[in-house]
Parts: sequence; C-alpha cells; structure tokens
Amino acid sequence: MKITFKLFSFAFFFLFLQQSVAQNAISFDESNYESIIKRSKAEKKPVFLMIYATWCPHCNKMKKEVFTDKGVIDFLNSNFILAQQDGDSEAGKILKAKFKVKSLPTFIFLDQNETELYKLSGEYTPEALISESKNALNPLMQFPYLEKQFYSDYKNYDKCMAYLMALRKGNDRKILSVPAHKYLATLPEKDLATNQNWMIISNGVTDIKSKEFQYVLSHKKDFEAVVGENRVKRKMVNIVTELLKPLVESLDTVNYFKQRPIATSIAIRETEELIFTYDLTINELSENWKKYDEAALNGVEKFAWEDASLLKQIASNYEKNFTNKTSLQTAIKWTQRSLELNESYDGLLLISKLYTKISDKKQAVSYAKKAKEFATKLGFDTKESEALFKQLK
Repeated sequence: MKITFKLFSFAFFFLFLQQSVAQNAISFDESNYESIIKRSKAEKKPVFLMIYATWCPHCNKMKKEVFTDKGVIDFLNSNFILAQQDGDSEAGKILKAKFKVKSLPTFIFLDQNETELYKLSGEYTPEALISESKNALNPLMQFPYLEKQFYSDYKNYDKCMAYLMALRKGNDRKILSVPAHKYLATLPEKDLATNQNWMIISNGVTDIKSKEFQYVLSHKKDFEAVVGENRVKRKMVNIVTELLKPLVESLDTVNYFKQRPIATSIAIRETEELIFTYDLTINELSENWKKYDEAALNGVEKFAWEDASLLKQIASNYEKNFTNKTSLQTAIKWTQRSLELNESYDGLLLISKLYTKISDKKQAVSYAKKAKEFATKLGFDTKESEALFKQLK
C-alpha cells in the first residue's frame, strides 16, 4: 500500500513538474497553416506567426529569453493563436514567399481571414514585444487602416509617415518605397529639400535610380544644409547596402557586377569603402581570385591601410590561394603593415608562411622564431610555430 501511494505521489509530482515546465515557455502550434487559420476562426483570435530558423541566433535568443517571460507568455496566450514555422522547411519556404519574409525571426499578425495586420522582425525585449503586440491588436495601428488612411489622402505627410513607420518594423524596405514615392510625387522637386520630406526619403526611398534619390545626389549640399552631412551620408551608405548586400549574400555575381556601376556613381569615401569590402567578399565566396586580386590592389592602401585585422585577412587569402611571387610579395607588404599597427601571433605566422611560399627561408625562419617567442611570452600555444620550424628545416 505504501509503495502504491509513493508511486502515485511520484507520478503526480512528475505530472505537476511537466505542467510547470510547459508554463515556463510558450508552446507554439507547428501544424500546417490551414489548420492554424481554422483555429483562428473557431477561437475568434488573431494569429501570431513566427518564422524562424534553427541556425538563427536572434531566433534562438527570442525563444530562450523572451518566450520564457511570464508576462509575454500570459499576454500572447490570452490574445493570439500562437504558431511558428521553420523557414527552411518546405512549408516555411511557402510562408516566407507568401508574406515576403526577408529576415529572421519575423513575426506576422493575421486575422481569421488571413489579412496581415502587423509585422515585426528581429530581436525584441519582453516589454517591447508586448507593446508591439498591443499595437497589432489596435485597429488604428494595423496595416489595413493605415493603408486606407494614406491612400484616401496621400498628400498628407502625417498619414504617409504613420503608414511608413508601421511598415518598416517588419517589411522588406522595397515595400516602403510605394507610399513614399506616391507622396513625394505630389511635390515640386524644388520643395523636396526640407526636414519633413527628408523623413520620407530617408525611410521610404530605397531605389538608387529613383528620381527622388537622384535629386538628393544632385542637390546634396541643399539636403546637408537642412538635415546635416552625417544623415545624408548615412542614407547614401544605406542605399548602396540595400542594392548590393542581397546580391553578395545570394552570391549573384552576374547582377552584382551589373548593379555595381550604379552604386559607384555616389562616389563618397564611405560608399567606396563599402563597395571595396563587397568586392572582396563576393570574389572570395565565388573563388574568383583574379578579380579578388584586382579589387585588393585597387583598394587596400586606400581603405584597409589602417585596419590590421583586414590587412591580415586579405594577405591570408593570398597565402592560401596565390602562387605567383609578385602577388605574394605584395601580401608580405600588407602583413608587415598589419604588424606595424598591431603585432600579433597569427600575423607573425602568416608572414613566415608567405616568405616560405616565395622560398625566402631566412626570413621565414626569422618570423617563425618571432612568432614562437611572442606566443611563449603571452602564454599561447606554440604548436603552430613549432610545426613551421620543422617544415623549414
């Protein structure tokens, strides 16, 4: 009898513990999209749909730190059908396309008719997520209302900004360009250079070739006088980023080199430096070492000369992928500059390897020795420098 009671007590405790753990994190519905919409209709609740990926650090942080918060759990459970979908699954890819998801995590708020009410992307604190979720429940802050208000009076700055500010929280920025261009088209070009219009341009104009952005380029001084040089410069960097970064990330070399001349038309140091880093990245990823060499030779001394880490990174690619002596000697010069800026163990090893590749054994041994002394002094592992010595014997 006592044993039976103990077993019963243990089973009850285990069940209680399971329920307690379950209540400490949100349990998302991962069934198919159609069944989630059916639940929404049956329970008369809007849907909170998270698109995530297992590899996404921001998604994992939200799950670990935000969706375990009691306030978040209580508020979301009370007001929404909570669903999630792995963006890398077949179902997830369909939903990403359907809702134009460009970054992860993305949180989509839908009504029972599948109307998109609100959208967020990125990391949020518990307090911020609750606040934004309240906005999603407020009809006056939802996309359908804001869109209707704007298009009923698209010359109205306040209505345009309200719509843009809602859209920008979770949408691809290209979507913002539609209302922005519609509003700006109502104004004479000579009236564009105002602080108010800059807010629309800054937040909504994403096409580098658009009439409005080309006007900014040709009247840069006028805009700088109104909003300051830094804000204008920041917009120019952002618009180049929006043009080229997706092409680098998708390794679309054909379109990258088609669009690159458009980006270079801005011609300020900040955008030129950005294009230099994109050139290096896309050529490295596509293993086009001829173009990589061309980009490095044209840009290292102008854009990387004060960056010890970047100099090492570029020189390391030369050590791994180049065999001709002239290129390797250039990489040696860059590594020497890196060591002048910041002596490092990996820098000393790198220059030793570069000298090894051009058959300058004396210099290779000298730098391998310096690397070992440097590592010993700082208490680092000296295995790599010792292996280099053995190779050079």
